Amino acid sequence: MYRLKLVPDDTDINFMGPWKYTFGLSMILIVASITVFFTIGLNFGIDFRGGTSIRTEATQPVNIGEYRDAIAPLELGDVAITEVFDPTYGPEENVATIRIQAQGDEESVSPEILSQVETALQGYDETLHFTSVESVGPKVSGELVRDAMIAVLAALGAVLVYIWLRFEWQFALGAVAALVHDIILTIGVFVVLQLKFDLAIIAALLTIVGYSLNDTVVVFDRMRENLIKFKQREIIDVMNLSLNETLTRTLMTSFTTLIALISLFILGGDVIRGFVFAMIWGVFVGTWSSVYVAAVVVKRLGVKRDWGKGGDKAGTQFGTSA
Repeated sequence: MYRLKLVPDDTDINFMGPWKYTFGLSMILIVASITVFFTIGLNFGIDFRGGTSIRTEATQPVNIGEYRDAIAPLELGDVAITEVFDPTYGPEENVATIRIQAQGDEESVSPEILSQVETALQGYDETLHFTSVESVGPKVSGELVRDAMIAVLAALGAVLVYIWLRFEWQFALGAVAALVHDIILTIGVFVVLQLKFDLAIIAALLTIVGYSLNDTVVVFDRMRENLIKFKQREIIDVMNLSLNETLTRTLMTSFTTLIALISLFILGGDVIRGFVFAMIWGVFVGTWSSVYVAAVVVKRLGVKRDWGKGGDKAGTQFGTSA
């Protein structure tokens, strides 16, 4: 039976050959991302800037595009509109949530602006009315920023411990270096493109951490097997062999993931577009970092080849040769 193969069985790509240039490129991009973060800054969404959340109800179906077009002339800045789905609602209860960023130094949107928003929306659907209005002040948004940073740091810490227990400390540092690389570059592209950065993007960052870690662990596991199996080979040759052996799996996983993500990006609408864009970017940088950051860090730190056979003294250290 014929099997579809993305790459031949005898693939022999020298992934680690230009490691100095590829690793150097990653370091340059990290420095550039940090620089633009402190000079330009992120385009924070309502979750982090504060604002007002409005719950609407109408007899006609919610049309997010029409709602957005009706509010656009008011020039209120960042406006997020989502339809609320609840099986307890009747057929004439079409509910949506509209979030408007804080205007200037005000903690919440003024009654005058709320009246203008309601009038504008009723121009599209005269049955629409506001059922609740809630405000998110600077204190709450500041707590969200802090909690988001704690979540990302906790994820990195858990990864460090897991890889350390599963492999060796060199692999743990390589994996964490790759994850930090992915997070910084993702934040950097959001700064450069001035895309809205909200809680959905924090969720995307944590998802990218999981995706990149999975790819890195697969490569590391094959690398560990080959380091034990081929004791006389140079570590750079063993790494190239491991990367080539896992290449089909890497390409298949990335390709199928991108099919779903690109479909969501095109058809999913504005609500999830930022999240999906972050995930698409994360697939590329996560695959890149597994090879040109994680593996390079392990190579430079050196590893032993006799796991569980006589302890550290029995293991021969490798990784300092170019």
